[in-house]
Amino acid sequence: MTVMRWVAALVAAWMLSVVPAAAQSVTVFAAASLKDALGEVGQAYEARTGVKVKVSFAATSAIARQIEQGAPADVFVSADVKWMDYLAERKLIDAASRRDLLGNRLVLIAPAGSKTQLRIGPNMPLARALNGGRLAVAAPQVPAGRYAREALGALGVWDSVSNQVVDAENVRTALQYVARGEAPLGVVYETDAFVEPKVRIVGRFPAGSHPPIIYPAALTASTKSEQAAGFLNFMSGKEAMRIFRRYGFTAPAQAPKA
Repeated sequence: MTVMRWVAALVAAWMLSVVPAAAQSVTVFAAASLKDALGEVGQAYEARTGVKVKVSFAATSAIARQIEQGAPADVFVSADVKWMDYLAERKLIDAASRRDLLGNRLVLIAPAGSKTQLRIGPNMPLARALNGGRLAVAAPQVPAGRYAREALGALGVWDSVSNQVVDAENVRTALQYVARGEAPLGVVYETDAFVEPKVRIVGRFPAGSHPPIIYPAALTASTKSEQAAGFLNFMSGKEAMRIFRRYGFTAPAQAPKA
């Protein structure tokens, strides 16, 4: 029996060694705002399983379009429901694997050394606080940019600042405009502000000023990776959630409600 077990172990090891490299890796396309947290989650999964996790971070709109055009992603993590729905309608995700993974909050930021004080609420004097400077916001097709415009519109201040907005490629670019002092104020996710010591949070937008910020995740319909489902499940598990919470993300049920 001992010899048989030894032989079986050798056979299993041989079979594992000849599995194509692609089957032993996972390619994830994820929203730019997840960069630090999901990078650490990927490292934790690699340490646990030996499976290589390769993550491409960009604006959700950009990576959704890339998947639509045939980019070889195994897992898609969106910063909003809209772009996940976009791929679902085109049957480009595995609908059965889809789940709401995380929540987030929307904040107004300033450079760390700024003295700007502003109470976020209806008709706040945002234009005056900008003092002729620019407001850094992600582009309107990007989830963070859409949330920001909806929040500013709901508070009655969008018209007063729309001509001072600088559109950023993604939310992390908007963050850097403020961190470098190129814009006196910006609207980003709370988790972005947490990872950048050169900015500070001026205030948080009321939950009712914008739709809930939800990060759905799913396998792509075209995945060939045998490990993709395992990584998707890992992202939803306790170990990964501890990492996400450390970066300021919430469970989706705790996300702000409109």
